Amino acid sequence: MNIFPSSIQKMEQALSTSTLKQRVHAGNIANVDTANYKSKQVNFQQAMEQASASQMKSYRTDARHLEFQNGAGATPVTVNHNTKMTPNGNNVDMDVEMAELAKNQLWYNAVTERVNGKFSSLSSVINGGR
Repeated sequence: MNIFPSSIQKMEQALSTSTLKQRVHAGNIANVDTANYKSKQVNFQQAMEQASASQMKSYRTDARHLEFQNGAGATPVTVNHNTKMTPNGNNVDMDVEMAELAKNQLWYNAVTERVNGKFSSLSSVINGGR
């Protein structure tokens, strides 16, 4: 039984993908001085398409828990082998990574606000408009 609209599930997938992007960019920044490290990136559109196409059930520890879908398996992380930024073979561009982190943070905040709005609307309906 699914009590949440599909838009909330899509936003859940968007938040999961945004979290993945945050981890990838943080990993790139952490390895900025690692010799021969190649930067990684996440294709957001591809991640959302994969998450939508391959809905996997989450593990429930109790039969009374609500079922929900997640984007497990949707990890379209690619390694950038095309550029060479430093003599040691590392291609992490700190300016690009910081800009991507900022852009991703704005996206995450926007989706979070939208989820909060949806839950606020549901709460209002449940409480009879009060």
